[in-house]
Amino acid sequence: MRTAFVNGRVFVGNGKVLEHATVLVEDDKIVSISDSFSGLDKDTRKVPIEGATLFPGFIDCHVHLVMSGSPDPIGALANESALITTIKAVENARKTLEAGITTVRDLGGKNGIDLELKQAIESGLIKGPRILAAGRLICMTGGHGWPIGREADGPDDVRRAAREQIKAGADIVKFMATGGVLTAAVEPGSAQLTYEEMKAGIEEAHKAGKRTATHAMGSQGILDALHAGIDSIEHGIYLTDEIISFMKKNSVFFVPTISAMYHIGKMGIAAGIPAWAVEKNNIVAPHHKESVKKAHGAGVTIAMGTDAGTPFNYHGKNLMEIPLLVKHGLSPMEALIAATSTASRVLGLENSIGTIEPGKIADLVLVKNNPMENIDILNGNDAIARVMKSGQFIEDK
Repeated sequence: MRTAFVNGRVFVGNGKVLEHATVLVEDDKIVSISDSFSGLDKDTRKVPIEGATLFPGFIDCHVHLVMSGSPDPIGALANESALITTIKAVENARKTLEAGITTVRDLGGKNGIDLELKQAIESGLIKGPRILAAGRLICMTGGHGWPIGREADGPDDVRRAAREQIKAGADIVKFMATGGVLTAAVEPGSAQLTYEEMKAGIEEAHKAGKRTATHAMGSQGILDALHAGIDSIEHGIYLTDEIISFMKKNSVFFVPTISAMYHIGKMGIAAGIPAWAVEKNNIVAPHHKESVKKAHGAGVTIAMGTDAGTPFNYHGKNLMEIPLLVKHGLSPMEALIAATSTASRVLGLENSIGTIEPGKIADLVLVKNNPMENIDILNGNDAIARVMKSGQFIEDK
């Protein structure tokens, strides 16, 4: 089956924007990009771009598909059956894909649901984005995320925990370097897993060819993770000049997940979010904003991730992160690149997705109007006109 997106604006994903371009897709691959749509055979399905912009499929580098945006999502997971969690995760995956997010990195599931969800999508059983899944996050006993995590203490136990996730089929291994907002009785700034513990786990992941990520808010925990060899820093609330310099020098990715703190701060206690979570969020939010601006100004590589599934941070609303990145100092072009080609590099999939180029997988999203002129278009419920994943429109699958 051949499909041509004809005669319109194409956001390539690498900083280039083509006007009046035509993108030809055959089967699941992009075949060509040209400035003419003449010569297309009569059997080629033609989709006009006019009045819209064609993007590579957007990529969210940080989601939790087993969490559904309730006021206390970790508490909710602890009190619902695996069947109900699975049903919700299937629905969350569908909403994510319909919103133009064709690939996600799921950084913490429960009971293997994220790993099974990935398989169900790959087999065509259900609709959803391409998933790179972490399985169970690895934390210290009683550490941030412990109700859904694999608690581990000491380098040998963390090493074993990493091996368990890899054995289960994880694509990436996630560690908890610090406390956080959504677990009671832990402090966001406190270091949790030690340098020695993370080093052991990261070594195991890298031996198996897996990338690593860490929840990291406090400065000491971030530094420990960086020196242990982590591949991406998630959240990064308290970034120092030393941390920023290290990240830039060693090409460590930064996924700030602004949406998570934005929604907690916006909705607050009145919406049912636990008071202790709101209080912690209000303390860290100003520091987070400053850290994102400093990291961007210093040239740290920033990728889009939402932490979707946290309070009122709904799956299917992922693209709200892009305007938030702009409010934190990125240009519209930089924020859109963070959600496409840069995000593909975080996942190690830059040779397959992230840009509109011949030979790449045909993940393509038609966005109404021109977000580069008005980035807030992406906050609208009707911003997405069409979504293609692996050469098929999602409504055709």
